[in-house]
Amino acid sequence: MCELYSKRDTLALRKKHIGPSCKVFFASDPIKIVRAQRQYMFDENGEQYLDCINNVAHVGHCHPGVVKAALKQMELLNTNSRFLHDNIVEYAKRLSATLPEKLSVCYFTNSGAYHGHLSSLIEISPYKFQKGKDVKKEFVHVAPTPDTYRGKYREDHADPASAYADEVKKIIEDAHNSGRKIAAFIAESMQSCGGQIIPPAGYFQKVAEYVHGAGGVFIADEVQVGFGRVGKHFWSFQMYGEDFVPDIVTMGKPMGNGHPVACVVTTKEIAEAFSSSGMEYFNTYGGNPVSCAVGLAVLDIIENEDLQGNAKRVGNYLTELLKKQKAKHTLIGDIRGIGLFIGIDLVKDHLKRTPATAEAQHIIYKMKEKRVLLSADGPHRNVLKIKPPMCFTEEDAKFMVDQLDRILTVLEEAMGTKTESVTLENTPCKTKMLKEAHIELLRDSTTDSKENPSRKRNGMCTDTHSLLSKRLKT
Repeated sequence: MCELYSKRDTLALRKKHIGPSCKVFFASDPIKIVRAQRQYMFDENGEQYLDCINNVAHVGHCHPGVVKAALKQMELLNTNSRFLHDNIVEYAKRLSATLPEKLSVCYFTNSGAYHGHLSSLIEISPYKFQKGKDVKKEFVHVAPTPDTYRGKYREDHADPASAYADEVKKIIEDAHNSGRKIAAFIAESMQSCGGQIIPPAGYFQKVAEYVHGAGGVFIADEVQVGFGRVGKHFWSFQMYGEDFVPDIVTMGKPMGNGHPVACVVTTKEIAEAFSSSGMEYFNTYGGNPVSCAVGLAVLDIIENEDLQGNAKRVGNYLTELLKKQKAKHTLIGDIRGIGLFIGIDLVKDHLKRTPATAEAQHIIYKMKEKRVLLSADGPHRNVLKIKPPMCFTEEDAKFMVDQLDRILTVLEEAMGTKTESVTLENTPCKTKMLKEAHIELLRDSTTDSKENPSRKRNGMCTDTHSLLSKRLKT
């Protein structure tokens, strides 16, 4: 494999020339990836890794259909959208056909990972402002995450959807009482970096009712969870019912299979209101012929290879395998997800649901040793997230779960032995030794102790996009 530098030199040059806020996966032992194909990535030594986290390579790494489409168009023309070209209108037409009828006007951009790079977007991203020096602005209101496992209203609540929606209603009322108006509510259709959270059925409908009643618009963020990942539907918001249609949908990341392309789709009425403000929208790279050719190729591949159907079939199979693991392993508190979007919530105590943060970090490093790439996310970084390329197979699912099973077994046996020792021989000296043993067991996840642990996901902030909670902006 052709390399410019050794791994050691690459690390040294990165440290010298790349900004220190740009983190890497597995900071204590980063992987140097030199090529990838479908659901596999390969390091400089030719070692193969099963990719369980790269939702950007939606139809598979380096899919020949995507590569061919990009090359063919690049050989002909690439320019901005102020010139007439068929690709942008064909792509807009094809995208609109996947959405409810009223969502028909597209604004193309060149990046789908937009949270955290502009102050205006950091301001509506608790994922960012709660971990930095900034504080929540007075015009931003953060609603509780509709998490029925660890949230304020759980699975035993009679109507968690209404209860969580009423929290939004109260925020709106408080804003009005303070002399403010509501501009918009924005939320991921399913929260990704927020911990693989799927809102209870009916929640979005009720929130939309309250937001619309206050004169605001509902923005559904599909940047990480769209394009058939849930299996049954093309867009994640569609699984909540036909009676729920957002006013604006954001999409990106998987739509270009790694090529930078993103889009905002809205209604004709909102687009006309935007235009009447006198503000022209122009993006130098948004909607260029090459990007649109890539986007069209991705849509074709999803359809021709039945990747949406594959997400449903393999996702169901994987979920069943994981549920069996939940019955076997005390560290697994919850399995949640749909299609190829699944979270494994690790806990130290099933009753208290105490997040097993250190254990999660230990597991992802051990999985890396087994050549399986996973990551941990959520507010407590204790949720193993699974969102692989859509060509993921049942064989891949079985292999991943088998490795996880072995690692959990060893970890739980070690932890169980220590618990018994503490119970039988709970002397100060013995307790100290056991604590030291536990630290040694989890050493892989704590190597970079000088880094701010609240900013680490596999040793880095792996995704600048997702929101830890729902939010309203006035």
